[in-house]
Amino acid sequence: MFDLVVIGGGPAGYTAAIRAAQLGMRVACIEKRKTLGGTCLNIGCIPSKALLHSTEHLVQARSKLAKHGVKTGEISFDLAQMMKRKDAVVRQLTGGIAMLFKKNGVEWIPGHGKLSGAGGEYKKITVETGDGGRRELEASRVLLASGSEAVPLEVLPFDGKRVISSTEALSLQNVPSRLVVVGGGVIGLELGSVWLRLGSKVTVVEYLDTIAPALDRQISAELYKSLMKQGMEFVLGTKCIGGRDAPSDSYEVEIESRSDGVRRTLACDTVLVATGRRSYTGGLGAEECGVGIDKAGRIEVNGRFETNVPGVFAVGDLIRGPMLAHKAEEEAVAAVEMMAGMSSHVDYNAIPGVVYTWPEAASVGAAEQELEARGVKFKTGVFPFMANGRARTLEETEGMVKVLADAASDKLLGVHMLGPFAGDLIMEAVVAIGLGATAMQLGRMSHAHPSLSEALKEAALAANGLAMNN
Repeated sequence: MFDLVVIGGGPAGYTAAIRAAQLGMRVACIEKRKTLGGTCLNIGCIPSKALLHSTEHLVQARSKLAKHGVKTGEISFDLAQMMKRKDAVVRQLTGGIAMLFKKNGVEWIPGHGKLSGAGGEYKKITVETGDGGRRELEASRVLLASGSEAVPLEVLPFDGKRVISSTEALSLQNVPSRLVVVGGGVIGLELGSVWLRLGSKVTVVEYLDTIAPALDRQISAELYKSLMKQGMEFVLGTKCIGGRDAPSDSYEVEIESRSDGVRRTLACDTVLVATGRRSYTGGLGAEECGVGIDKAGRIEVNGRFETNVPGVFAVGDLIRGPMLAHKAEEEAVAAVEMMAGMSSHVDYNAIPGVVYTWPEAASVGAAEQELEARGVKFKTGVFPFMANGRARTLEETEGMVKVLADAASDKLLGVHMLGPFAGDLIMEAVVAIGLGATAMQLGRMSHAHPSLSEALKEAALAANGLAMNN
């Protein structure tokens, strides 16, 4: 008998399991993969960032080190070594979670878990162990945390060779000479950047008229310009309507313009479909046990992350909100703490988002277009990295920081960045927004000089017309 059984060992699942164990619960975590960490750690966030970092070094060596007076010979790369390093990083981190489970007394049960009975005081869970075995569990509560999966296109189904998902894009053994990426969101831009740096001709096909639509429109536009300068090509306002094998061992993607209906084909070696992800609810037994699921396939929960079936909870990619690992972790902790009778919550206004291209794009809070749509009156402060001393010393002057504050109260509403290490710099803004700070309060805080963070200080001051260095 368990106090809590968690189905899914990704960021939400393993975080929930560890926190529940810390609170004295007897916990089991079921994971169908051979390793813990879920999509994020095994075939998502971590391996993609490992490859992004390796290829950033390649770009530095080829085109940036000379400005620093560092001389190199002929630059080449070893793709197999890059993949080996990426796999080692994943292996180390998945092993670390297993150790944390042992340390905290969480029982890890390999296999596919599903609800088999949700009525009465105890919930029943069946685990198919993969070797033909079966194990039946009982628990006071069950937390569903099975994450999400890549969305295939009906007109361009995955085959794992020519038409691939992000999973295969992280393990290609050869650099495709021509890569078509369908989808201009975070996944497409990040993985497109990896293969662009390694020599692929990368063409991104996006249905909308902008890339990375979740970003503030000004930041999105600047990111578009930056990636264009790097050699990435874009076909915007266009939908993919099919694909087929072509002569000379190539592949053709058929596309259609949304504005005028004109059709054409793009020849390539590989197609990466990166049009988004969907909640992975299949095989959970949730619907059979009466758990409410909305039209988008997400599990419906209340403010305590509990479903309409008492004792059954859900967090992360299974429920509403951005599909972000850190959002899932916060929900997991809050859900478990509320199960234990504690007061806990998730501040959805202070959830950062990052695109790990180079330069990086990062944001927290509302974008300019969101505030306009809601009729909120706001003021804007912008500061370019071109005017930042540390950015100059790094030879990384591309991009800006943008601060949005309430026109009357000066309360911070959103902060958006494109620039070096924006994914780390954004955390100061996350804390400020989480604490309800004003632009003036942020701008009046002393920032180390010279530092990239001074760009945020200056942008906050600029919102009130007080920027010193621009």
